[in-house]
Formats: sequence, structure tokens, C-alpha cells
Amino acid sequence: MKSKKPLTPYLFWMAAFVIIPLGMVAYYAFTGEDGSFTLENFKYIAQNKQVYLDSFAIAFISTVICLLIAYPLALLMARMNPRGQRMMNILIMLPMWMNFVLRICSLEVILRPGGVLDNFFGINTEAVFQTTAGVVIGIVYNYLPFMVLPIYTVLAKISKPILEAGRDLGCNGWTLLWKVIFPLSVPGVISGITMVFVPAASSFFIASRLGGFNLIGDTIDTYYNKSFNPNAANMLSFVLMIVIVISIVIMNHFDKDDDIVLV
Repeated sequence: MKSKKPLTPYLFWMAAFVIIPLGMVAYYAFTGEDGSFTLENFKYIAQNKQVYLDSFAIAFISTVICLLIAYPLALLMARMNPRGQRMMNILIMLPMWMNFVLRICSLEVILRPGGVLDNFFGINTEAVFQTTAGVVIGIVYNYLPFMVLPIYTVLAKISKPILEAGRDLGCNGWTLLWKVIFPLSVPGVISGITMVFVPAASSFFIASRLGGFNLIGDTIDTYYNKSFNPNAANMLSFVLMIVIVISIVIMNHFDKDDDIVLV
């Protein structure tokens, strides 16, 4: 019988930083200020129903845009020579080396009226800044690498003999892409969608700076740090977590054949 001792540090980590925090979220979500059990906090869900809908709608739109941009880019990267692939990986990851808040503030300087696009390029940004479009741009800008890299990783592992076999069987470029390459890349697509949709749905600061309104992440932060109502904040967080878990389960349902991508 194999020893379970090597797993002990990981089990401790899971308990300390995942299970216990989730338990605390659930505890505060279903208790009042006096610590007694209550369902009173559910009223905050109804009060912020529109915020939830807006958050998931914007997250969905942003995820779709990320996918439309990332897939052709990942396909191009997979066809480059090793040096080109390394260079593209660095360029994609380079913005991630800068602090998240600084990235959003920099984007704000670029998009706002009188900013970089307005002053130096004469592009009127009033229709974008402080709108939903500005928030979508901010989310896409921040989370696009999380869509590109999983798709690229899977595409790079598709062996050339598989592609050559498709061409030998009469596939043209589009048929090869749709019938061979895309089905093999589905695990990477699902991973990318998950890695973008989850943080996009719970994002904060982006909407308040680029859109002038709050999404569910901003609302939770407001309840914690301004209204000093941790019970309401934890109830909103608990429901958000449940919805995200359900979304992940649904997406993973389409990722049953992740073992078909072979080198």
C-alpha cells in the first residue's frame, strides 16, 4: 500500500485555503449580525438581480470576443517556428507582468476623452468610455492571454501526420480546420472559456473605472468595505460561486474527449 504522506501538504493547503474559506463564506451567508441562522440575506439577491444579469451578460460577450480573437491567433502561433512561438508567448504574457490595477488605469488613460487615442490619433472615444463597450474592452484586454494560451498549447500538440492524413483524404483548408483541427482543439477551447468566463463574471474595478457602473464584484466589494455588511457580501459571493460552479460543470460536459489530442 502506497504511503499517503506526500499528499499531506496538498491536503493541508486545500483545507486551509479552499475548504475553510468556502465554509466561512457559507457560514456568513446564512447568519445575521448576531451569528444566528437566517435566510434574511436572500433579500440582497433580489435587490441585485439586475447586477447579476449584467455581470453574466458582459462576461459571456467578453468570452465570445476573446475566443474569436484567440483562436486564429493561437492557430497562427502553432504554425510558427519555435523561435516565433517563444516570441509570441512573451508578447502575450508581457502585459500580465504589470499589476492589474495599473493595466486598467493605463487603459483608462488610453480610452477616455482627451486621452491617448483622442489627443494623438484623433479618435473620438466618447461612445466607448464609461459604457458597457469600455468594460468589455477592459475584460478582453485583461483576460485574452488566458484564452490564447490553452488553445495554443493544444493546437501545438496536434501531430503533423494527422493533418497530412486529412489532406490526403481530400480536405481543403477550411474542411481540415472544421473537421480535424477544431475537434482536436476542443479541450483547449473549453479550458480557455472557463479561464476567461469565471474571472470575468466576478471581476471588479474594471466596470467602475471604464464603465461608470458596478458589476457583481464591485457590489460585493461595496458591501464589505463601504456598507460594512459582510453577511450580504458573503450571500452574494455564495450565489455567484454556485452559478460559476454550475457553468463549469456544464462546460466540462463538452470536454469528455480531451485524450484525443496526441503528438
